Amino acid sequence: MSSNQPVALIMGASRGIGRQVAIDLSKNGYAVMLAAKTTSDASKTTPFPPDPNSPQSTITTVEREIHEAGGKAGSIAVDVRSESQIQNAVDETVRRFGKLDVLVYNSGAIWWSSVENTPSKRFKLMQQINPEGLYATVQASLPYFERNGWKGRIVVVSPPIYSRFFRGKTGYAMGKVGMSVLVKGLAMDFIRQGRNEMAITSIWPASSIESAATEHNKASDKSYKKDLRKPTIFSDAIVEMLRAQASTVNGLLDTDEDFLREKCGVTDFSKYSVIPGSTPRRIMPAKFPVLEVAEQDDEGQRMDSTKIRAKM
Repeated sequence: MSSNQPVALIMGASRGIGRQVAIDLSKNGYAVMLAAKTTSDASKTTPFPPDPNSPQSTITTVEREIHEAGGKAGSIAVDVRSESQIQNAVDETVRRFGKLDVLVYNSGAIWWSSVENTPSKRFKLMQQINPEGLYATVQASLPYFERNGWKGRIVVVSPPIYSRFFRGKTGYAMGKVGMSVLVKGLAMDFIRQGRNEMAITSIWPASSIESAATEHNKASDKSYKKDLRKPTIFSDAIVEMLRAQASTVNGLLDTDEDFLREKCGVTDFSKYSVIPGSTPRRIMPAKFPVLEVAEQDDEGQRMDSTKIRAKM
């Protein structure tokens, strides 16, 4: 393996979007480390490859798919509720492939319901897997980006921040929006610290994407598929985000469709429709709020808790 080959760690790579991102990064020259909870004996999986949205699709079957296509991949079981398992996955990525250039955080837990119908146990699980898992993975990865001379990319599956996202799924939204806040805040850190070749970017589907989640509790006639896109729209957008200048994507909260249209000039999205000829319904707002405000010089002295702690 060439030492110049870029290396990507994908958290949540067993099915759906994560699997597609792994396969397409491999096709674009990346060595990929696949991380998720579920493993299997890929040599005995039949039929192969399995349905990418079924439980039969695991990080080990995705690893086999990539190997059989001539790519380089490894896999490691990780429960993102465990900081030690996260650290081990990041360390193992670098041990096996020599470095870490790209981190994609696709792991997630979903529970869409009212506050009343979201038990604390379910709420805590979502926070552990969504913002806390992301935070721990970023913390484990930053020393390796530093080793690269602060050259690297982080891509997070989290939404643009807007009011309608909170409706009917507040507990879920609290964690997912928290992930987007991390994207914005870490991007500011990179700028402030002069790390101009680092970028962290958020991506979210503009229309629903075919996945294990969309296959549950749907009409038996499959008519719902007319509103679904293939996960390739998501992986295509991520590939283009990684090709873009760091300054273009650092701190960006965007959707797959909007990024491909506005930054890449794509105008025809028909190839992404699960049902040929259909036009999947957009589930995101046409425009998002602008979060930035005018900066002021008299906001007060910035506090750094690490410096205060050091004096104690």
